Amino acid sequence: MPAMLRLTEIRLPLDHPLDDLKTAILKRLGVPASELSGYTLFRRGYDARKRNAIVLVYTVDVELKNEAALLKKNIPHVAPAPDMSYRVVAQAPQGLHERPVVIGSGPCGIFAGLLLAQMGFRPIILERGKEVRERTKDTWDLWRKGKLDPESNVQFGEGGAGTFSDGKLHSQIKDPKFYGRKVLAEFVKAGAPEEIMYVSKPHIGTFRLVGMVEQMRHSIEALGGEIRFRSRVADIEIENEQVCGVVLADGEHIPTRHVVLAVGHSARDTFEMLHKRGVYLEPKPFSIGFRIEHPQSVIDRARFGSNAGNPLLGSADYKLVHHAANGRSVYSFCMCPGGTVVAAASEEGHVVTNGMSQYSRNERNANSGIVVGITPADFPGDVLAGIEFQRKWEARAFELGGRNYCAPGQRVGDFLAQRPSTSLGEVAPSYTPGVTPTDLSSALPDYAIAAIREALPAFEKQIKGFAMEDAVLTGVETRTSSPVRVKRGEDFQSINIKGLYPAGEGAGYAGGILSAAVDGIEVAEAVALDMVKNWSADVPSASISK
Repeated sequence: MPAMLRLTEIRLPLDHPLDDLKTAILKRLGVPASELSGYTLFRRGYDARKRNAIVLVYTVDVELKNEAALLKKNIPHVAPAPDMSYRVVAQAPQGLHERPVVIGSGPCGIFAGLLLAQMGFRPIILERGKEVRERTKDTWDLWRKGKLDPESNVQFGEGGAGTFSDGKLHSQIKDPKFYGRKVLAEFVKAGAPEEIMYVSKPHIGTFRLVGMVEQMRHSIEALGGEIRFRSRVADIEIENEQVCGVVLADGEHIPTRHVVLAVGHSARDTFEMLHKRGVYLEPKPFSIGFRIEHPQSVIDRARFGSNAGNPLLGSADYKLVHHAANGRSVYSFCMCPGGTVVAAASEEGHVVTNGMSQYSRNERNANSGIVVGITPADFPGDVLAGIEFQRKWEARAFELGGRNYCAPGQRVGDFLAQRPSTSLGEVAPSYTPGVTPTDLSSALPDYAIAAIREALPAFEKQIKGFAMEDAVLTGVETRTSSPVRVKRGEDFQSINIKGLYPAGEGAGYAGGILSAAVDGIEVAEAVALDMVKNWSADVPSASISK
């Protein structure tokens, strides 16, 4: 098999002919075409710092007939391509009767379950919500009719909160073992577009995610795993600081010594149960704020100039941060190009907003969270005080919106001028059931309001039109991340309860689909290795060899 080299920083004009990439590869390497056996696109991004002269930036893996000779030349941006293939760390021994339990079927839970199934451990995945298509119907009932099902909504159900999102698949986590590549490959196998393997900011969108989640469920089941819906875990049984089983809300007991806790950031009753059980939790920072909406065309022009609308660029995104005079950091969060603001409440009498896009990203508005950093010093009390802090502002949003799951909203011009909005302007908010024009100054703590008021004009200097009069703020965004961390050690187990594996976003170890999925893989490996070790210690070597 021909050797592989990785070439980085190949820069070509946005509208370059297809053959130019091969020409650039040969030029970089200084070899004739006869020496090139082939090449594979690993990454395609763009540099839009000069918006009217945007360039594409490629990373490619090439197959050559004489790799060794080229490496001796020390050509800049040329190195051996790393081995990114995934290999399982263990296989379930024959005769192993214990089955690991995974609580939650979001990205972390799905990948923990999938990896355990691929290694032969026949996991049981417990999901408090419904299967993804039934869950979608319940979610639409909230959006269209203002009818909330506390067990089946944007937060709870198959696929987790990431199902109703932009489906972003990029992350800044360190990934030395290329587990992110494994995640993308499994997504493609489940029906994601193959371009997610190489575009610099891959995304999938809600409609595609629904079908993919179903396909991954079928894969887990085909490998001997089991997924049970409407199965809320009410208690975790612990003896001598060791997990020995879980108890469902209907009273059923499932014995196990290995539990993956992948519940997501909104499983507040689960955090309360863990606290009562003595599992070590600690408060952690998160952020709160509003969703902001602009016409997508405004963002496209500001970011891409004359190149706005180019299909290779798609709908423009942004990433913004401002350090306010009062010491608070304000930043854009979960930016959704060509998307919608969605109702994301999971408790009655509360309003929560989030953002969502389809794969096409062709809705009229762009939206993102504009959020302010919060620390445990802002919510003094016990370890669960952050949950009550979130609830306070979600209940206030419910009140300001009219107590019918409509959200409170305000034109940016009115917000900056410190006057209530009595009507909305050019930008039609996308949130359903609806937006109630009001004064958002009491929707968040005073320090957060002051910081956002300072940040919006600063963001205008980076993106023309960001502080436009008719842009819309919709409240409130409170579920940016978990308000607690279920602390774990280097073996991925709870620091004080053996056999409990806190994982993903809810436990405080991820922040998005890709990072949660990678964490699920790492935790599944830890579970598998521990199960094999403990089984080996209990079974005679003669039995192991069979």
